[in-house]
Amino acid sequence: MTKSKKITLSASRDIPFNKLVLSQANVRHIKAGVSIEELAEDIARRTLLASLTVRPVFDEDGAETGMFEVPAGGRRYRALELLVKKRRLNRTAPVPCIVRTEGLAEEDSLAENIQRAPLHPLDQFRAFQAMRGKGKSEEEIAAAFFVSVGVVKQRLKLAAVSETLLEAYAEEEMTLDQLMAFTVNPDHERQEQVWEALKQHYNKQPYEIRRMLTEGAVRASDRRAQFVGLDAYVEAGGEILRDLFQRDDGGWLQDAALLETMVGEKLEKEAEAIRREGWKWVEVGTDFPYGHTYGMRRIVGEAELMSDEEQESYAALKAEYEKLEDDYAEADELPEEVDERLGEIETAMEALQDRPVRFETEEHAIAGAFVSIDGSGRLRVERGYVRPEDEPVAETEEPSDGSPVDPVTDDVDDDTSDSIAESDEEDGEDGLTPLSDRLVCELTAHRTVALRDALANDPQVAFLAALHAMTLRLFYHYGQESCVEIEPRSATFGAQAPGLGDTPYAQSIDLGMDNWAKAMPKQAEGLWDALVEWDADSRDALFAHCVAMTVNAVHEPHYRKPRQIAHADVLAATLGLDMAKAGWTPTGETYLGRVTKARIVEAVREAKGDEAADRIAGFKKPAMVEAAEELLNGTDWLPEPLRTLSLAKNADEPTFDIVDDENVEGEAQSAADGGETAMAETEPSREDDSAAASTALVAAE
Repeated sequence: MTKSKKITLSASRDIPFNKLVLSQANVRHIKAGVSIEELAEDIARRTLLASLTVRPVFDEDGAETGMFEVPAGGRRYRALELLVKKRRLNRTAPVPCIVRTEGLAEEDSLAENIQRAPLHPLDQFRAFQAMRGKGKSEEEIAAAFFVSVGVVKQRLKLAAVSETLLEAYAEEEMTLDQLMAFTVNPDHERQEQVWEALKQHYNKQPYEIRRMLTEGAVRASDRRAQFVGLDAYVEAGGEILRDLFQRDDGGWLQDAALLETMVGEKLEKEAEAIRREGWKWVEVGTDFPYGHTYGMRRIVGEAELMSDEEQESYAALKAEYEKLEDDYAEADELPEEVDERLGEIETAMEALQDRPVRFETEEHAIAGAFVSIDGSGRLRVERGYVRPEDEPVAETEEPSDGSPVDPVTDDVDDDTSDSIAESDEEDGEDGLTPLSDRLVCELTAHRTVALRDALANDPQVAFLAALHAMTLRLFYHYGQESCVEIEPRSATFGAQAPGLGDTPYAQSIDLGMDNWAKAMPKQAEGLWDALVEWDADSRDALFAHCVAMTVNAVHEPHYRKPRQIAHADVLAATLGLDMAKAGWTPTGETYLGRVTKARIVEAVREAKGDEAADRIAGFKKPAMVEAAEELLNGTDWLPEPLRTLSLAKNADEPTFDIVDDENVEGEAQSAADGGETAMAETEPSREDDSAAASTALVAAE
């Protein structure tokens, strides 16, 4: 039996650095991993942790020259070279080397790189955790390995996951993305419960893990959390879950009950301050449904003027702001201190412009305020709303039975007429007496018809009268000051859509109501004169706003109105309404969580194609909603009730008539068509639009 030959290891020796040269046989040519600069810093801190592999350099005669080339360890050689250049290492400093003489230099280099087993991520996580346990700070660990503090925090977070899950990750039963998702909740018991549940679950995506681990929690971006403040919530003993691996909008608040208590207490405290202002009533709520003030009269208070000192401060701030803008107008980027100062000036100017609003004592006595939280988590106070039952009782000239009288068409009772006539004859010889009611009624009937005729021939005044009547009804109480019996109704909605009040379009129309109310005289008696003085553009804009406030295109199951809905489609098409551009987005709250899974898949299929739809088709409903919300984000997809159909462009395109199921009077329809024709003749510039609109009426049934 022959004995196996014993292995002889290559000799190890210290060689002065100036006797080493980099070999051309090194197979590494592409930069990868830690930079040479970082490696040099690491060698300076810890010295060289691995020897260089070198080979003797021979002359032409085969004799050693005393120099050695480095085929394996080229990056370490470059790092040592950098330290020598920076005079941090002597040129003759001894370098630990393994001297090789057999085989090929390229073989040495390739073997060293291929046979180097990369460190398993879990080993790195645990190594960071061990260093943290031995007193090293996160900053010190980051500096030692040339990574950011955020990376160290992520690694420590991963190492802190349940040992059961770490073992599953080590055995490749779990992906790194899944492991990262589990870090969102530090409760090991809950982590293991979710992992066990996932083993029987079709969907093991990271977002499903996060959803399961944060059930019952409240997003930090929620209006309630923003209102209370995250710091205050934590001080009260609340816990916030954070995701270090994804954008989490501030994390999740774990104690929903504590949050609700804090919200209620803070709102009540704010409401108490509002009550001290003297209002008749104050309603408090986290949120109120959109349109909760409809049917109430709004009292607009007067903003207090700036004092002389405040005006001087505002002028000085404005001058400084304009000077800084002029000085840096040509700069590509503002210096940090200048940008910070501009922000400070803007804040100070806004504070001066935000004037306190003053109300009269008698207004406080009949009006109230709503106290709630707006979409961004700030306190919302709506002051000066008068309920119908709190309106002061005004004297009216209506009949005692409450029914209105049209002097043009209503007859007065014959017996009453005879008695009035007799009274006129009897009193005629007694001198001048007030005109009888009968006579005044007859005379004003003539005047009313003549007034109608005159108004019909003066479109500008007719427009002003209609605007006056609508404005009275929408912005004042009952609008008794107008003889024009137009009664616009600012419609309330039977069904309240969640989040409607926080949408851009709702906030825009509400802001318009507030701005117009502030621009009008406080008393209704002065409205006509104010409208007469306004320029045409202002009147047109107000008219459009008043008409807009009367629109009601809500499809209510208990009150079907197919013709109104059909006209709303025409109106939307004429205006070019795009609900996606207006700001509506499909979320779990607004749509996805309210429909069947088939509808969700259909929406994703329409927006993203078959592949995306098939990918989520097998998900459970909550996971499907979350995945679809992410897929539909930014696609401008809309459900059918929100889509706007295009108007017909050509006269020869097929038209759609309104189906009349209750004998629509043909004469009235002909008159309407005649009116449209007359309008087209008088306004040729709108002829195409009118034709398009008339051909776009959709069948109501």
